[in-house]
Amino acid sequence: MNYTLLKEVIELIEDFEASKASKKHSLNLEGFKEWIADSFLQEGKKYPEPEWENKNYGRTPESAISTMLIHMSRYAKMYSKSAISDSSFSTQEDFIYLINLNAFGAMSKIELIKKNIQDKPTGMQIIGRLIKQGWVIQIDSDNDKRAKVISITEEGKKALDALMGKIRQATSIVSGNLSYLEKMELIRILNKLEDFHNPIFNSNISVPELLDEVNNNYLQIQN
Repeated sequence: MNYTLLKEVIELIEDFEASKASKKHSLNLEGFKEWIADSFLQEGKKYPEPEWENKNYGRTPESAISTMLIHMSRYAKMYSKSAISDSSFSTQEDFIYLINLNAFGAMSKIELIKKNIQDKPTGMQIIGRLIKQGWVIQIDSDNDKRAKVISITEEGKKALDALMGKIRQATSIVSGNLSYLEKMELIRILNKLEDFHNPIFNSNISVPELLDEVNNNYLQIQN
C-alpha cells in the first residue's frame, strides 16, 4: 500500500473539514468532491494564459472568443448537414424546431421562434416548411385569437425519430475530444453566457441602439 498517498489524502480531508467555515460544501463525499473541483479551478487561475491567433499583435481575448464561437457554430452546422443529407429535412433548423416541439409541447409561433434565437421572418419560413411537410399543425390560440399555436404531428415525430440516430452522432462529434469534466465546465461557462445574452435577445432592442444599450445597461451590471 502507498502509505504516502494515503497520508496525503487524509491531510486533504483535514483541509476540507477545516474549510467548513465557509458553509459552501456539505460535509460528505459529494461535498468533498465539489471542494476538490473548486480548488482545482482556483489553482487553474495560476496557469499561463492560453495562446490564440494574433495574440502577439494585440488581439483581445474577447475577439478570439467571438471568432471561436462563430467557428464552432459553423462546424456544428457542417455535421448537421451531413446528418440530414439523405432525409427530407432542408436545414438543421427544421429538426431543431421539431425537437423543441416534441420536448416542450405546443407553443405559439413567436415562442418557438424565440426559443431558437431567430428573427421572425426566418422563423416563419421554417414553420412554413414544416407545415407544408405535414410535420406540424397550427391552430388558433385559446388565449389570443390573433396568435397561432404550433404542435408536432405524428408524421413529424416519425420523421424526427428516423433521424435521431444521426442527429445524436452529429452532436457527439461537435464536443470532439473533450473529457467529461471539460464538457461539464464548458456547459457551466456557456450557461453563464446564455443567462447574459438571452434577456437581451428577448428585450427586442432595436438594431441601431443595441450595442450602446447593452454596453450601458447590461455590461455594467455584470461588472
